[in-house]
Amino acid sequence: MTTWHIRDFHPADMDSILRLWESSRLSGVEPVYALSEVLASCQEDQAVVAVDDDVVVGAAVARAAHDQGWIVFFGVDSQWLDQGIGSALLAAVESKLAPLGLTRLSFLVPDSERRVEALNEAGFQDKKHLRYFEREIPIQRQEIGLLDELGGRLLPRNLWNNVGGMQREKEMLERRLVLPLADPDLAQQYGVVPPRAVMLFGPPGTGKTTFAKAIASRLEWPFVEVFPSRLAADPKGLAGALREIFLEISQLEHAVVFIDEVEEIAAQRKGDPPSPLQGVTNELLKIIPAFRDRPGRLLVCATNFIRTLDSAFLRHGRFDYVIPIGLPDDVARQAIWLRYIPESVAENVDLDLLVSKSNGFSPADIEFSARKASQHALEKSVYGAASDGSAADADDAAKTDNAAARTPRATGPTTEDYLEAIAQTRATVSAEVVHEFQEDIKRIARL
Repeated sequence: MTTWHIRDFHPADMDSILRLWESSRLSGVEPVYALSEVLASCQEDQAVVAVDDDVVVGAAVARAAHDQGWIVFFGVDSQWLDQGIGSALLAAVESKLAPLGLTRLSFLVPDSERRVEALNEAGFQDKKHLRYFEREIPIQRQEIGLLDELGGRLLPRNLWNNVGGMQREKEMLERRLVLPLADPDLAQQYGVVPPRAVMLFGPPGTGKTTFAKAIASRLEWPFVEVFPSRLAADPKGLAGALREIFLEISQLEHAVVFIDEVEEIAAQRKGDPPSPLQGVTNELLKIIPAFRDRPGRLLVCATNFIRTLDSAFLRHGRFDYVIPIGLPDDVARQAIWLRYIPESVAENVDLDLLVSKSNGFSPADIEFSARKASQHALEKSVYGAASDGSAADADDAAKTDNAAARTPRATGPTTEDYLEAIAQTRATVSAEVVHEFQEDIKRIARL
């Protein structure tokens, strides 16, 4: 005589679901869905249980996704197998999904699962030649709201690969930062303590921010940029606001925290009476050790003027590495040029010549030159001659027909257009700055 019956899930059944899930795992059948997902679906989606004398002996949990239903968890106590409970659970959970207008009910099971009779009896078909792939989403649901409040975000995963050239810098960051942070267990085997804070320094416009974002992308950690200029308006003052935002960041499981132009809040302190800015520097010096105590976080600071930083700021124990980021090499300049040259003309442009002529340019300089060449090529195509924006040009333009009615005589910028733009672009980084940067590498860099 059957003593069990099927009913809807009750919140009081949560411990029983946990027991069934753990029992399944210990029996050698690792559940496909994580326990957190199963418990969430019990509360938010559809769940039924098999009960004998108020004791839960089986459960089926499902969720709807568009027009398809998915069995999230299915388990029966081992002593209650072969009594029809499994088939009854599947039929019950399907009846709860039916009003949702689903067209298919699917169930993923691990290769080790052998108890599939209930599935066959319930009409499920074993689909051959299918493989299951999954990846963990690196940010948890409860962190999304906090990350939004902090102005942080999860960056695209391809940023690291999109950093063209700069192979020496990328290899250094990959080995020193990414490797021990991404695999802390392996690092521990070798006695390596994963870094907690790094300083990037170099001339303006050399891509320090790009590298900071690429590190976050490579680690698949949320990226949070702290803007001291915005915090300065906080009623608590800059030091208080800085302290509070780092307390909020500590609630994230993982994070890459970025402070650009850190010299604004960590400049060399002098012997004069303490100023508000010195108070901010003192606060930052206190924050960094506390930040370092928590794993799963990386502070990345960047500066154009590393010589101006307070001497205490760069001491061992605060920053693990002080890494120079210089002007783009040949390979990097080539990749940057290709980013801005239209595909329709790329084959006809002498890229090697552009790379050679733009030696000493920062990424921003190359972008400016490329956009300038494109604009001039467009004007030349439409108006028939290059324009420098003078009054005479304006008079000439007024005598022409409507520009929109003209048919362009070219398809895009040429090598000559780019060379002309390069000649008209003043490099951001002077030879003097490059020389000082090389001296800073010898005196201050810590690799």
